[in-house]
Amino acid sequence: NPPHLMPLVEIYTPDAELRARAVAFYTGLGREAVTLNKEAVGHIANRLASALWREAVYLVAEGIADVETVDRALVHGPGLRWSVIGAHMAYHLGGGPGGIEAYLRHLGPSQQRRWESLGTPSLTPEVCRLLIEGIEAEAGGRSLPELAAARDRALIAALAARREGKADAA
Repeated sequence: NPPHLMPLVEIYTPDAELRARAVAFYTGLGREAVTLNKEAVGHIANRLASALWREAVYLVAEGIADVETVDRALVHGPGLRWSVIGAHMAYHLGGGPGGIEAYLRHLGPSQQRRWESLGTPSLTPEVCRLLIEGIEAEAGGRSLPELAAARDRALIAALAARREGKADAA
């Protein structure tokens, strides 16, 4: 969200001709069309967002950090990086000269241990209270329309910067 600004369109159909037509249509509208090889509830982006939010909720529920701190860490850490490269490419680059193969060989076991430590929080009344109070603090009295407008301005600026960066690279 917001769908009117986000360029991503996820497409799944087992009909290859229909899939190609849909990709051409949305690409022609300036959208970034991706195709799924098989159907999945939530498609790709929403599943990734849901997995990330689950861990963000866990961090708050366990008292590791408050809502605003978790959001700031995401925006100024992986969120910034992921706005220009995907998760797989980030780890490939993180592997140094050997790329993803070197990363998996050297750090794969520690990554596996980190995955095993990820949380599965429950949205209990107490956790919901922490999330609601945390968002109210982070919002700082700004209304939903004010927050949405600020988000939209930032997204428009980020999209413009991406277009400018692509033009410079060409």
